[in-house]
Amino acid sequence: MDSALADISSESVELQPPGRLTRVALATMIGSAIEAFDFLGYGTAAALVFNKLFFPTFDPTVGALAVFGSFAAGFFVRPIGGIIFGHFGDRLGRKAMLTASLIMMGGATVLIGCLPTYAEIGIWAAVLLTLLRIVQGLSFGGELAGAMLMAVEHAPTQRKSFFGSLPQAGTPIGMLLSTLAFALVSQLPEQDFQSWGWRLPFLGSAILVVVGVFIRLSVAESPEFDRVKSQGETASVPLREVVTGHWRSLLLTIGGKLAEVTLYTTIIVFSLSFVTTKLGFPRSAALQAIMIGAVCQILTTPFFGWLADKVGSRRLYTCSGILLVFVAVPLFWAIQSGSLLAYTAAVICGLAINYASMYGLQSQLYAAQFPTRLRYTGMSLGIQIAAAIGGGLAPVVATTLLATYGSLTAVGIYVSGLAVISATCAWLMKSN
Repeated sequence: MDSALADISSESVELQPPGRLTRVALATMIGSAIEAFDFLGYGTAAALVFNKLFFPTFDPTVGALAVFGSFAAGFFVRPIGGIIFGHFGDRLGRKAMLTASLIMMGGATVLIGCLPTYAEIGIWAAVLLTLLRIVQGLSFGGELAGAMLMAVEHAPTQRKSFFGSLPQAGTPIGMLLSTLAFALVSQLPEQDFQSWGWRLPFLGSAILVVVGVFIRLSVAESPEFDRVKSQGETASVPLREVVTGHWRSLLLTIGGKLAEVTLYTTIIVFSLSFVTTKLGFPRSAALQAIMIGAVCQILTTPFFGWLADKVGSRRLYTCSGILLVFVAVPLFWAIQSGSLLAYTAAVICGLAINYASMYGLQSQLYAAQFPTRLRYTGMSLGIQIAAAIGGGLAPVVATTLLATYGSLTAVGIYVSGLAVISATCAWLMKSN
């Protein structure tokens, strides 16, 4: 029944006016950008100031692990957010859940910018910071799969990978805005930056959230979901059906995502902390390298989506995973080299090629693994479990490996091993 419904809904998608597709593309991209701005802004601040303002009683290594632990907390609750938003997204619709997740993320982010520090309220500062990070994680757990599905389920059949890559292109836009915001406030005198300057990106995100909510409210519901709902085929308990009837697809989705999300957070969070604290790079120079990588990624993500429509997302994803197997260690050699030029080249390559060639393909590839009536739950759960295991633990694992072995070679081997898993899982997935 679901495959028949998919065929019918695909025909209706082909007849959609171009203006609707443009609004959907804009809404999913800008929403992802805002969510990424808020979520990744925490990671940037974690690398630059949180260990000093919220965990100042620890020695530097333990302090870094503590603040990265709070960063990881946002990843660990993302599967719970995926279950909650996925349940209602498969029952009630994609649009309402996307709007709710954006409001939830924005509120938590603004409150982070208002938090008192350890010097003002002691350990409660760290507790409140971690709690707000958890709220961010719950929100982000429901955002990504919903945006991916809205793009894919509105798109014409022959362009689903391209349109599906647009929400992913929003992520580097958000990262760019976040990094740019922190690069600007980093120009302040150190005392001003530590006392109030770091708060400005968090508070300013409120403007972006208002704009994003307005745009998302103007977008129509997914035609494929509407078709399932009109036929009375929505699942009563989507999670149960995914776990019992589609566990293989769930496991392959988890494994397929592990490498790219680990690579991403290792570059964005861990490497930023490493080069500024261990190698003595200026904050502005390290942030500039990430901004250049983000700009390149904005361009390459839709390119890889376009290419996937030509050659197949499963095949391209597998090849991208194999490429990461061989380049992961050289990437981290470049990061630890002490050369700003080598670090910048590694960030650009890692973000714009290795990461984008996997992340940009996931919307259509992962959607093909689950029936329409279960997609929000299946994709959210798979993506967010991988994010918790890979992305959430990445800075902690990298910091531990560095302390144990004294070199980033171990970090590269870790990422390379995950790339083997991701490439294998992608090859075993259903073709789209």
